[in-house]
Amino acid sequence: MPAVAVPFAVRSLEDGIGSAYGLGSMLIEIAIFAVLIYVALRFLWATRGSVIVRGLGLVLVVAAVGYAALTSMFTLSRLEFLVEQLAPSLVLGLVVVFHPEIRRAIVQIGDASLFRRFFRRDTKIVPRLLRAIARMSKERHGALIAIERDSSLAELTENGITIDAELNSYLIESIFYPKSALHDGGVVVRGDRIVAASCLFPLSQNPEVDKRLGTRHRAALGLSEDTDAFVLVVSEETGKISTASGGKLDFDLTLEQLEQQIDAALGRKQGS
Repeated sequence: MPAVAVPFAVRSLEDGIGSAYGLGSMLIEIAIFAVLIYVALRFLWATRGSVIVRGLGLVLVVAAVGYAALTSMFTLSRLEFLVEQLAPSLVLGLVVVFHPEIRRAIVQIGDASLFRRFFRRDTKIVPRLLRAIARMSKERHGALIAIERDSSLAELTENGITIDAELNSYLIESIFYPKSALHDGGVVVRGDRIVAASCLFPLSQNPEVDKRLGTRHRAALGLSEDTDAFVLVVSEETGKISTASGGKLDFDLTLEQLEQQIDAALGRKQGS
């Protein structure tokens, strides 16, 4: 009896180890697929002007599903041979044609909020922004500042002047000084750094927007419609402070209201 029980126990142990190994492999594969799907969805969501890429992706998915369905139901050896021969060239061609979007996707992966959480530092961005906004409002120096959140603004910074400097109030004021070469356009802020200045933001195409809105306000609204950026505006005519978020403009804010909105946009707790 013991002689029979020992081999059985060994086999049971081996089966258990094999099952655990198989489960671990399956979990790893699921994790890899989840990461790939996350990266692809983030790229398609965050990249402005990616309608062509999205349309192409939809066409490729439909084509792949249709091909798999046909080959599973019928014997299509010639079609399979043709696809096997053309697939590498097709992939290479797509890489060549869409290399700017691919490069942008790699940048967005590095800028993803999922990764930024691991490198987040205590920042003084809010008081520095408030000091700059307060002085520019008093002097009636027009300003347009976009704070990047989950949606990458890398595409916008490419058409501006690279700054890549730690955010401070004096630098912001010097950029938007009326006689500065960089005062036209907007500034992009990522984390606690000024990424670029003199950036061109998309103007809102909403037909219901008040026609009396200036270019800065229309640009702030347009960017907030296309991305989740939080945009600050100082009017050159009146010095009044406005913000744009989620396709909505808030006018004539006090510094206290502005601070509350920035804190909410950055996910900060009041008094932290």
